[in-house]
Amino acid sequence: MTRSAQLAHAFWRPRPAVPGMRILDPSRTRMRVLLADLDLYRHVNNGIYLRYMDVARVNYLADMGALGKLSARSWYPVVAATTMKYRRSLTWLQPFSITTRVVGWDERIVYMDQVVERDGEHVARCWAALRFLARPCERVAASAVIELLGDGESAPTLPSNVAAWASAIDVAAR
Repeated sequence: MTRSAQLAHAFWRPRPAVPGMRILDPSRTRMRVLLADLDLYRHVNNGIYLRYMDVARVNYLADMGALGKLSARSWYPVVAATTMKYRRSLTWLQPFSITTRVVGWDERIVYMDQVVERDGEHVARCWAALRFLARPCERVAASAVIELLGDGESAPTLPSNVAAWASAIDVAAR
């Protein structure tokens, strides 16, 4: 299955919600490196990591039971910015997991941290800034999304390194 097909499958046939999962709880997605994921150097292409992250974010929303709630309001997430740091390579057929969690939000953006691990070893990390839109393309405040999906959670203090990154790339609320 190509990663695009896997993403479509994760969205249209989501995995069951995890009972009791809250917005700040982590979600784990397990995958295996496919031949189509490799570049000429026989390791996972950097662009494929972003597709992995897409699948893991959809699984995070599915684990919370959020896909139906968002769809009922015609809301959907879009990635406003990402940054990746690679530490190790993944190669053909290696199993790995991605742990996805929300680390905070401001008026506009929900910030996620996604960590790729193989056999307990850190492989890569992604920070993603997500905005939510309503069809046909209207902005939805992050607080409205949190109110819909959360159980009265208040925004945690955004980690200083994530806050500095958001400010540096001009994605943070002004």
